[in-house]
Amino acid sequence: MNLVGNWSYPTNIRFGTDRINEVVEACQSSGIQKPLLVTDRGLANLDITTSTLDLLDAAGLGRAIFSEVDPNPNDKNVDAGVQAYRDGGFDGVIAFGGGSGLDLGKAIAFMAGQKRPLWDFEDIGDWWTRADADAIAPVIAVPTTAGTGSEVGRASVISNSESEEKKIIFHPKMLPVVVICDPKLTVGMPQAITAGTGLDAFAHCVEAYSSPHYHPMSQGIALEGMRLVKDNLPEAYNNGSNLDARANMMSAASMGATAFQKGLGAIHALSHPIGAMHHTHHGTTNAVFMPSVLKFNEPAIRDRFNHVAAYLDIEGGFDGFCQFVDEFNDAFSIPKNLTELGVSNPDFERLIDSALRDPSVGGNPVEMTAKNTRALYESVA
Repeated sequence: MNLVGNWSYPTNIRFGTDRINEVVEACQSSGIQKPLLVTDRGLANLDITTSTLDLLDAAGLGRAIFSEVDPNPNDKNVDAGVQAYRDGGFDGVIAFGGGSGLDLGKAIAFMAGQKRPLWDFEDIGDWWTRADADAIAPVIAVPTTAGTGSEVGRASVISNSESEEKKIIFHPKMLPVVVICDPKLTVGMPQAITAGTGLDAFAHCVEAYSSPHYHPMSQGIALEGMRLVKDNLPEAYNNGSNLDARANMMSAASMGATAFQKGLGAIHALSHPIGAMHHTHHGTTNAVFMPSVLKFNEPAIRDRFNHVAAYLDIEGGFDGFCQFVDEFNDAFSIPKNLTELGVSNPDFERLIDSALRDPSVGGNPVEMTAKNTRALYESVA
């Protein structure tokens, strides 16, 4: 046995309805006197955003906002955000939104004080030590979806606009100093986003549980995270005003991102290149790949998912779990393949090359090769 691991767990989380009203106090406790709220274009003018800006403004913290965020944020978004941050003389970021807004907000706070280019901090080896840690601005994360869990992560996923690859930018101090999880902020999510983000959280838990690395705390969190998604995503999808379901899904999202410190795998390795090259929704893309990846990983995970099925009250062990995943996807109208997802004429050679260089491959329980990666892509084409 090789019971060795490097463990790091989340930050200060303020969870519950109406906790957004504590955003001013969160800024004050974090030493932020002039925050820049970073969100995406779709959220910029919604009531949940403008009311948050009202709270900040009333407390004398201003109402600055940056919303030039693409659905899959890229280096150009980072550059524009850093310029806005520096020009405005801000001293902290409120990352507000789904995974795009959270990832970009964290990247802006990280890069605003750095002198090296963004890609020098890719999550490779000890590249994170190149950063000036003292120059990293504090982040308050406010998720408005229940999926990515970026609010409890120490990294940002940023697309390279030239190579069309998703890269992970990592530093321990990218972890937000305060997280405000208010389920009310997720009530207005459209059904498709509720499903896609919820299945992203499910994918995080499934892959963390599948990973061969040693991390028993993550293993337990992943298992309970799967249960929360199974029991609550249908209600959140069909009755979006149910705050209990929304709250449990918000918990599952943070749990999934905590659990995948244990590792991700083929689902994300395959999904990242599709999202970068074809601009698909990340969580929905994960859901498309999940059935094929479960079968691919069966030799390594069958026994452990027999236990998962029992915990989730699913009959039939591993086979029953796979059947459940198929039916779960169908319940949310998830595309069956890449064509239905809107991906036409995929360049398999580029996709395979990118997938095999994705950091997630190291957490897959079955080794990924050019041959089996092609087979996985072709299975969902």
